[in-house]
Amino acid sequence: MDVIKRNNVKLFGRGEQTIMFGHGFGCDQNMWRFVTPAFQQQYKILLFDHVGSGDSDTAAYDKNKYNSLRGYAADVVEICAALDLEEVIFVGHSVGSMIGVLGALQEPELFKKLILIGPSPCYINDADYFGGFERADVLSMLDYMENDYFSWASSFAPLIMGNPDNPSLGEELIQSFCNTDTEITKHFAKVAFLSDNRPDLLKLETESLIMQCSKDIIAPTEVGNYMHKAIKKSTFVELKATGHCPNLSSPLEIIEVMENYLHA
Repeated sequence: MDVIKRNNVKLFGRGEQTIMFGHGFGCDQNMWRFVTPAFQQQYKILLFDHVGSGDSDTAAYDKNKYNSLRGYAADVVEICAALDLEEVIFVGHSVGSMIGVLGALQEPELFKKLILIGPSPCYINDADYFGGFERADVLSMLDYMENDYFSWASSFAPLIMGNPDNPSLGEELIQSFCNTDTEITKHFAKVAFLSDNRPDLLKLETESLIMQCSKDIIAPTEVGNYMHKAIKKSTFVELKATGHCPNLSSPLEIIEVMENYLHA
């Protein structure tokens, strides 16, 4: 299988070290377009689409493989192996963050640092853990998606994006959700929103930066604090940005925090 074609891999930039950007649910590599220009003079930039998103090869979709986030993490590792990369800096957004964490656990020698934007290891509240959602609410949302995906996208995307003073951002996320393969995306949603990767955080040895937005209904502040405590070598930054997609709503802040972390 041509891994590069499967995940629509794009590689550019003038540097030696690679920054690999992994997008979140319902999105594609285009979501990084405001961030990557700041790094392409000093780094090699690697963009890709998860199978079922963007211009990936949907024929490569295997429901059994992608019945866990580990299937997506295996793709990340395979892309790095196909390009003979090492000491990769992986930047993940939302569920893409956890995919990066799992990739680093699979092949820790491949990754130098992880930069996690709005990550969550578990979206469902559990005893003294606050993930942001009750299980019944997640199941209801998944049922809504299954029965009327496009109505779900139109109603939920603006809530996920936040920043109601800039409705064009919510509109872009609606279009992104609607441009994916809907059957694959519905399955991806079940896998993502019902996953629990809290035990994996304790195993992670890779240096990690956690960026946390306020007013984020997908990854509330409690989740960012939990991850910071669970990951041994982690740095926590609370952003001024609001909502769940600061790579679109506040890219300059993302760039600044990344640069400060990478140059520290």
